[in-house]
Amino acid sequence: MANLKEKLIGQLETSQDKSSHNKITVVGVGAVGMACAISVLMKDLADELALVDVMEDKLKGEMMDLQHGSLFLHTAKIVSGKDYCVSAGSKLVVVTAGARQQEGESRLNLVQRNVNIFKHIIPDIVKYSPDCILLIVSNPVDILTYVAWKLSGLPMHRVIGSGCNLDSARFRYLMGERLGIHSSSCHGWVIGEHGDSSVPVWSGMNVAGVNLKELHPEIGTDKDKENWKKVHRDVVDSAYEVIKLKGYTSWAIGMSVADMAETLMKNLRRVHPVSTMVKNFYGITNEVFLSLPSVLDNHGISNVVKMTLKSDEEAKLQQSATTLWDIQKDLKF
Repeated sequence: MANLKEKLIGQLETSQDKSSHNKITVVGVGAVGMACAISVLMKDLADELALVDVMEDKLKGEMMDLQHGSLFLHTAKIVSGKDYCVSAGSKLVVVTAGARQQEGESRLNLVQRNVNIFKHIIPDIVKYSPDCILLIVSNPVDILTYVAWKLSGLPMHRVIGSGCNLDSARFRYLMGERLGIHSSSCHGWVIGEHGDSSVPVWSGMNVAGVNLKELHPEIGTDKDKENWKKVHRDVVDSAYEVIKLKGYTSWAIGMSVADMAETLMKNLRRVHPVSTMVKNFYGITNEVFLSLPSVLDNHGISNVVKMTLKSDEEAKLQQSATTLWDIQKDLKF
């Protein structure tokens, strides 16, 4: 006796491949991971979204909550699991999992705790998705991107840190607020380390090709009466401010990750300031990951744009590299 489904649907006499072709996995279903997940879903970037976490109840709840919105989405399959087999065959894996810094904890200690977490995460990701692109979001992102590269055995062009993509977005937003122009028409780059020692490229700021430093030579300096330096200071402080107000940051980083994911999944070859191996760029001699303008495609990072930096900008970039290396060299894998 045929059941309702069998009465409704006829089968063709052919074998059909039911595997996903544009699968994205998000590791970690905290505030950042779920902001990444919903942002990816709203951009219709995947035919399957997988969520992975060790907190099974929260994981199942988040999955069900997204599944119940399937009518309003165009992603055919949303799955979750504690076991990384659920991530198998992913094109892109976004890693947001990691320990948070505790009060009084040194940066090195936090990094070492996250290295220990990554030792369990990264090999399992690569085991089930050997051809994936890894997008690292966990902080401190530049060092953990280096760690993920070392642990994964993947070529460096397929291990990317979210880096200064968000810092640059914040910079362009604040630039636009000052000028009364939408941020998409305000061009400016923040490079180097994601966080306190990031480097604003004052010499490259422009609107419609008009270089702001040529109009206002003091921009970004201590002599600047308009105090544009505050724009970068606000970029650095903004995460701390949001955390103080709501306890964490989530939405902007989620949208930033989806922006990069769109470039990667659709092979758009757009330029993003993301964390990549910078050895042999700008006189940097150590194996560190920092943000430089990078061309992203469906293989990962295809090229790095060689920005023309002023001597002080280059010096700050080198200082960032030295700071990171001083922490990296003492890590135990």
